Amino acid sequence: MKFTVERDVLAEAVSWTARTLPARPAVPVLAGVRLAAQSSGEVAISTFDYEVSARSVIEANVEEAGTVLVLGRLLADIVKALPNRPVTLALEGAKVEVRSGSSRFTLMTMPLDDYPELPALPPVLGNVDAHLLQQAVAQVSLAASRDETLPLLGGVRVEIDGERMRLMATDRYRLAVRELLWHPSATGLEVQALIKAKTLSDVSKSLSSGGAVELALSTQSEPGMPSLVGFAAGGRTTTSLLTEGDYPPVMRLFPTETPVYAVVRTEDLIGAVKRVSLVAERNTSIRLSFTSEGLTLEAGQGEDAHAAEEIGVLLSGEELVTAYNPHYLLDGLSAVGTEYVRLSFSHPSKPAVLTGQNEEEGESLPDFRYLLMPIRFGN
Repeated sequence: MKFTVERDVLAEAVSWTARTLPARPAVPVLAGVRLAAQSSGEVAISTFDYEVSARSVIEANVEEAGTVLVLGRLLADIVKALPNRPVTLALEGAKVEVRSGSSRFTLMTMPLDDYPELPALPPVLGNVDAHLLQQAVAQVSLAASRDETLPLLGGVRVEIDGERMRLMATDRYRLAVRELLWHPSATGLEVQALIKAKTLSDVSKSLSSGGAVELALSTQSEPGMPSLVGFAAGGRTTTSLLTEGDYPPVMRLFPTETPVYAVVRTEDLIGAVKRVSLVAERNTSIRLSFTSEGLTLEAGQGEDAHAAEEIGVLLSGEELVTAYNPHYLLDGLSAVGTEYVRLSFSHPSKPAVLTGQNEEEGESLPDFRYLLMPIRFGN
C-alpha cells in the first residue's frame, strides 16, 4: 500500500474517524484505524468497536492499493503535527512509513485478520438538514439520563411519521421534545428507534458541515440484520447499535390544559437564575414567585446565605409559587433559543412546560417543549 494526500485532508479524516475509538478497547485491535487504499484513487479510513463504526472516504494519489491497520489515536496525533505539505503513507514490511517534507515516522501494523468486519449501512429512509438535526439533538439530548444503570433513559427516542420527525429524551426529572420536518424517501413511513444520546450528539455535531444528512435504519424485524442506525454525509458514514426495550409513554406527561402561563425575557431569566443559584447548596432548589408585579427568584434560607432578585414578567392567570432544580431550569432555558420563554402551569405542584416565543405578547412556538418537574419546598 502506498498513497499521497494533502495533510489537512488526511488529518481531518483520521481525526473524525478516530473520535469513536474506545478509551479502553476490549481487544487491542479495536484501538486501530483501518486504511484501505483503492486503485480507483480513494482511501477509506474506518474504525469499529462492535457497537459504533465510522468510515471516511477521501481522494488520494494511490500508487499501490492495499489495506493496513495501525493505532488510531497515534496516527491522528502524528498527522496533525506534520508540516503543511503532502503526506505519503507506505507499507514497508510490517511497518507503515509516514512522510511529509523532512518529517518521517514509522508505525507498527496490527493484525488485520483479527479486526471485525464493518457493518454495512442500513437502508436509507430519507434525509434531514444537517444544521436542523444538530440543533434538535442539542435541545433534547441534554435531558437524557447519565445513569448507566438506566440504558433506556440514556437514549434519544426518534419517532418518524411521514414528513414529521420527533426527538425526545428524559431522565425522569425533565423531558425534552423537539419536532421537525425532514425528507423521507417513501410516503407513509412510520418508524421508531432509540439511539444513545452521546452517539447521536457526536454524530450530529460531526456531520453538521454538510447540507443534508441521510438517515438509515434497520430493525430486528429484518432477518439476519442487527438493529442499526446509520448516518451519512459528505463521504462520511457512521453506524451504531440501537438500544433495545420499550421506551416509557412520556408524551402523556404533558398537561392537556395550562390555565396559567408567564412570559419572561429568556436572557433576563437565565441571568437571574445563575446569580440566585450561587447560594443554593447542591441538590437544593430555587423558589420562583409569579405575581402581576413581577417574578421573584429566591435561594437559601435560615442563617445560611440568601439571595433574591426580581425581574419583569407577563403573567396570565392566578399568581403562584413553585421551585425547581436550578441546573435543570437553566438547561431548558438555554435550549429554548428564542428571545422570550413561556412557562405554562396546570398547578404549582405539577410539571411546568417551557416553550419559546419571539415576542412578549406573541404565540408560543410548538416545535420545542421542555417539561420540568417541580421540587417541594418548605414554607
